[in-house]
Amino acid sequence: MKKFFEIPPNGKARTAIFISGSGTNAIKILEFWQNDPEKCHFIPSCIVTDRPERCNARDIAQQFNIPIIEHDIFSFYKSKGLKSISLASEAGREARAEWTQGLIQKLENYPLEFAIFAGFIPLCNITEKLPCLNVHPGDLTVLDKNNQRLLVGLHAIPIELAVINDIDHMRTTVIVASAYSSSGAGMDEGAIIGLSPEVDIDFQKQESSYYKDIYNQRQGKVNDQLRDMANENQEALKVDGDWIVFPPSVNDFASGRFAIDEKGQLHLDTNGNYLPIEYIEYSQNQKEIVFSE
Repeated sequence: MKKFFEIPPNGKARTAIFISGSGTNAIKILEFWQNDPEKCHFIPSCIVTDRPERCNARDIAQQFNIPIIEHDIFSFYKSKGLKSISLASEAGREARAEWTQGLIQKLENYPLEFAIFAGFIPLCNITEKLPCLNVHPGDLTVLDKNNQRLLVGLHAIPIELAVINDIDHMRTTVIVASAYSSSGAGMDEGAIIGLSPEVDIDFQKQESSYYKDIYNQRQGKVNDQLRDMANENQEALKVDGDWIVFPPSVNDFASGRFAIDEKGQLHLDTNGNYLPIEYIEYSQNQKEIVFSE
């Protein structure tokens, strides 16, 4: 049995919050901390951003009086003579590894127990140095016929997959992110910490089968209507999914009660005994531990 980290002597796990965009999930986590810092199990040590000129990280850091680490990925790739931050080429992957190493060096100024990906876009294996919580816009408990997680992928892809697999609702999953491959695969394979309530998919006045039929007619190619609908639903999921499950999941994880065994089974310390669990299901101001059978 291996704990994800050891709690510092003051009983508060230190974390870095990674942001690339609006930072709304980060704000909800920071408001959770600010509302009762004494009872909160974590301390936000710093904000981290890869795009300081293009996101709200500076404003959020100032609002909550937290140090900020700026590590611009676009200027770094440009300095390497690369026109995009794509991982499609070997040069792009080498640049990503070098950029990540530079970020790790900056993080060394802040002793941390874990990190939080709150809408952090660039794939990077910070996960090799720290346990990292990530919020995922899909129910990762749903499995395919091969017993693999079905609703995986970046951005709104899990919602697209839900629709074409006849699922009429969404859920947000909080996981311990695992290492990624050059295609982005792997990030969604980690242990599930939290699961949000179900959120109905808004099919925008269409039958639920409408988008699947077009998808099949296009021989498995996602059309603009499906993509736009999924993107709009992802925004709704933030409010009724992410904001419900992410802050308390972070706080429970920060308590240091989670551990994982050699088979990858998640365990939770309950009254001094580690018991195998599947995840914790969160709703508004409530939670239920789902134990493994």
